[in-house]
Amino acid sequence: MRLFATAFFLLGTVCAAQAQETAPPESNGKTEAAPRFVAVSAPKPSFIHSLTAGDASFFPAAKPIDTFAAPVVATALALPLDAAGPAAPSPKPRLLYGSREDYRWQLGLGVDWIRFRSSVFNASAVGINTSLTYFTNEWLAIEGNVSTAFAPQIFDREHVKLLVYGAGPKIAWRQKRWEPWAHTILGGVHLLPQTMGNSKNSYSIQLGGGADYRWNPRLSFRLQGDFLRTGFFNQSQNNFQLTGGFVLHM
Repeated sequence: MRLFATAFFLLGTVCAAQAQETAPPESNGKTEAAPRFVAVSAPKPSFIHSLTAGDASFFPAAKPIDTFAAPVVATALALPLDAAGPAAPSPKPRLLYGSREDYRWQLGLGVDWIRFRSSVFNASAVGINTSLTYFTNEWLAIEGNVSTAFAPQIFDREHVKLLVYGAGPKIAWRQKRWEPWAHTILGGVHLLPQTMGNSKNSYSIQLGGGADYRWNPRLSFRLQGDFLRTGFFNQSQNNFQLTGGFVLHM
């Protein structure tokens, strides 16, 4: 009986081994699921592809790496040099009323010579003239004027000193290069030395004109002459003034 059981066990073992060798591989859901999923599934979403596929690209397209090429920095703000706009033009001068383009303010500085003549003494005084002019339109302006002048000694340790000041209208014919003009200045004058029984202050009237030559938009050269009337020593004096200098346009 034992011998029969042993032989039956060996026969079953051999049959089982042969069945495993000839049987086709058993289908496995797990091994086939991946190929089928790869074959029929939708394309995988790509975050980088979604950013670069649109019109607005935040990242440059990938290129092969060239170890010998110079590094290039590509950003959304990078612009070619040719796309740069032209330089901004310099600001134009402030407009006056009318068709001419020019500056409203003029500051004049120059050297003046005043010939003072009176019944008490005469003097030729040299000094500095300063004027400030504001144009209300292209031909009419308001001018303020101050002149200082000094003369040699006339009395014992006394020098002639003149201070002439005033303001008034000015008319100018403003051209590209030449600017002739005329003005009337009403004001006062201070005179030293003071003589016995006379005041050192008087009125002043300046009537005259001149011409400016425009060197550039900011600078002109000026030459002017004025008739200067004063009232010292209970009399009237007819004096003359010459000035040469330059003008700053502001």
